[in-house]
Amino acid sequence: MITRKDLKQKGKQSLKKHYLIFAAVCMISAFLASEFNGSLNFSTLRNYEEISADPEAYTEVSVDSKRSVGWHEVVEDILTDQLEEGAQLSEALQKQAMERSLEGSPVFGRTRGVLANLINQISSGSILVTFAAAVNSLTGTERGGIVVLILLGTAGLSVFWFLIQNTFGVILRRIFLEGHTYEKVPISRFLYLLRVKKWLKVSWNMLVKYIYQSLWSLTVIGGIIKHYSYFLVPYILAENPDMTANQSVTLSRKLMKGHKWECFLLELSFLGWMILGALSLGIFNILFTNPYKTAVFTEYYIQLRQKGKEEKIPLSQLLNDFYLYEKADALDLTEKYVDILDIMETPPMEEPKLPGVKGVLARNFGILLFWGKQEKRYEEVQARRLKNKELSDAVKGLVYPTRLFPIPEEEKRVQAESLNYMRQYSIWSLLIIFLGFSIFGWLWEVTLHLVTSGELVNRGFLNGPWLPIYGSGSVLILTLLYRLRKNPAAEFFAAVILCGSLEYITSLLMEIFTDGMKWWDYSGYFLNLHGRICAEGLLVFGVGGMMVVYILAPLTDNLFQKGNQKLLRLFCLIFLTLFCLDLVYTQIHPNAGEGITDISSIQKEPDWRSGLPKS
Repeated sequence: MITRKDLKQKGKQSLKKHYLIFAAVCMISAFLASEFNGSLNFSTLRNYEEISADPEAYTEVSVDSKRSVGWHEVVEDILTDQLEEGAQLSEALQKQAMERSLEGSPVFGRTRGVLANLINQISSGSILVTFAAAVNSLTGTERGGIVVLILLGTAGLSVFWFLIQNTFGVILRRIFLEGHTYEKVPISRFLYLLRVKKWLKVSWNMLVKYIYQSLWSLTVIGGIIKHYSYFLVPYILAENPDMTANQSVTLSRKLMKGHKWECFLLELSFLGWMILGALSLGIFNILFTNPYKTAVFTEYYIQLRQKGKEEKIPLSQLLNDFYLYEKADALDLTEKYVDILDIMETPPMEEPKLPGVKGVLARNFGILLFWGKQEKRYEEVQARRLKNKELSDAVKGLVYPTRLFPIPEEEKRVQAESLNYMRQYSIWSLLIIFLGFSIFGWLWEVTLHLVTSGELVNRGFLNGPWLPIYGSGSVLILTLLYRLRKNPAAEFFAAVILCGSLEYITSLLMEIFTDGMKWWDYSGYFLNLHGRICAEGLLVFGVGGMMVVYILAPLTDNLFQKGNQKLLRLFCLIFLTLFCLDLVYTQIHPNAGEGITDISSIQKEPDWRSGLPKS
């Protein structure tokens, strides 16, 4: 059996080869709370003894390791129609978390912001009361709010957990397994469960595994043992998503027989890295420990799998994705990719020449000044080249050959096939994207403020329904980062940096041109820089930027090209004119006031109830 030292050496080699995508997929997993969610909980609440029923006594909370006040008490208050008591409990727990944050570095604020609220509420178990109060403020009836909270909240969270959080671990391990053997892991592999139509089946299998493990956890010792017994289930399903729940659980138990203590020691060997991560408030875990540990355990699974197949352990024959561990020979690839070989042997399609400034903008920024026959031909050639490049990488053994996957993958739908993310965008498309995402940003901010404060506020400095920072950020990502689109991981981190810089500079300039008036201030937000930018905004911009580049912008451009060009351009000009008029009007009558620019008062006199909906 390979030693821990060898496993870690192989894991480091795999991580070095695919660091950006490995780190990105682990960070997404942490963000989704699928795995590694502790890496984002940079500090946790301690256990508390009891809180007096007297509302004024809720200013002090004492510690008791025997009893934890949180989810159970909050749920009990809600179900017994004692929402006011639950709100008082919620306020006290959050207040103490905020007070402790003021004693530390201002960078790790916990007094304001959606991310800070979520960390405070989740760790204290008060998120149910927060949402219940928000719903109550909208419905005007306490009982109605409780019913809506329980029905919609439970259903929504359950569906999200079942389809995303519960399943993403399998996708994550598929990425790491393919990275073990191949030089590239295309972004399309995130959707491989959809391509083989096994997403729901894998979600069900992971649910069964979770139920088994939860039942065993009632025995304490049994829960620890079964944690290691079922340890390989996500890896097994990543290789063969067509297995049943009992098959994957049983095979994991058989492969782990005699290796549980060994697996425990391997986990324990990362203790030093985890301590280093704790000292860095989880940042080191996000950047290194999580992807490194996952890469090592991927190597561990590969070794146990090989041993199981050599010993002919029952059900090990279902682990039949041979090309996940060894590259296919030329004969097999030739047979499956014969059409691509013909394309590779023919001279490349002649690319239409776009002269002068048009060519510079198209090649470097993905911008087409006009949309004529020459430009249309140019985009068609680029799209065909991109598709052929992906298939030729499979022929060369650089990526996993999807045509050799044991389960036949479905051909892409016409709409998905046309989502060429390396396309160039016309000026009209960019204008529509700018206006569309500016309006979407306004809707997002208004809704977010409505949920977190219970008030309907016209967010932003303009008077109309748009926040131009969202639209301009989307356009800048599409243009300035055009050359990075072939590398999704680099695109993500570059989008975070670009949007962070844009927001910081915008905040500074707006304060300068409005006599020091603050339009937003993240000073109480978790991981902020001078109150101008914060972590939660940058993560949203990063994830949103990826969706814009690879899905939303190509889809919008497709719809624009298929629609009535004259009518769409007319609407675009109308909205653009209204937007410009709003810019001029705002210079005289800026949209200032409560919920928008009342920053200074909040900073001088922190309101512990500011993170809770107002009744």
